[in-house]
Amino acid sequence: MISLFGRKQPEADSVSSDMALKQQRYHALVYAVHGDLFRYAYWLCRDRQVAEDLVQETFLRAWKSLDSLKDDNAAKAWLITILRRENARRFERKQFDLVDLDTVAVPDQHALSLEQGMENEWLRRHISELAEEYREPLLLQVLGGFSGEEIAEILNLNKNTVMTRLFRARNKLKDALEKDLQARGHNHG
Repeated sequence: MISLFGRKQPEADSVSSDMALKQQRYHALVYAVHGDLFRYAYWLCRDRQVAEDLVQETFLRAWKSLDSLKDDNAAKAWLITILRRENARRFERKQFDLVDLDTVAVPDQHALSLEQGMENEWLRRHISELAEEYREPLLLQVLGGFSGEEIAEILNLNKNTVMTRLFRARNKLKDALEKDLQARGHNHG
């Protein structure tokens, strides 16, 4: 098609076809990683509404720059990076009232046994007590399912550093569990 000024204009079919392909790619991406992104966002903020907002903003930014994603296999790491940046922006924009995490009840999505609920709460508490340098790689591995190499890329760290931090995080949790078991043994012994 030629315009009034003698220039060729792109075919409408080509533009709509490109848009349809972008939409298909985007929907497949959202479908594949939405649950993982939400779990990670929820872990970061411990608020369902804020987590939903973070994920929504992450997907909005992903839509805007979807053409920059060259390797679909790297999509999950790319989206986690966007989500982490969105979470950081949250603190740049607004001052939040601080709350003692030990006094906040985290709603449980499943009807768990009392024992399982207690174990989950113990684990949440001890993971949240880890230094961020240990907590973040552990969460990316456990909640996000990322490999050491992917975590290194997301956090801009050397893979060996990530593996060391994961090892230390697990050891700190193991030590905390052993201390709790010893304390229970002495109390019931």
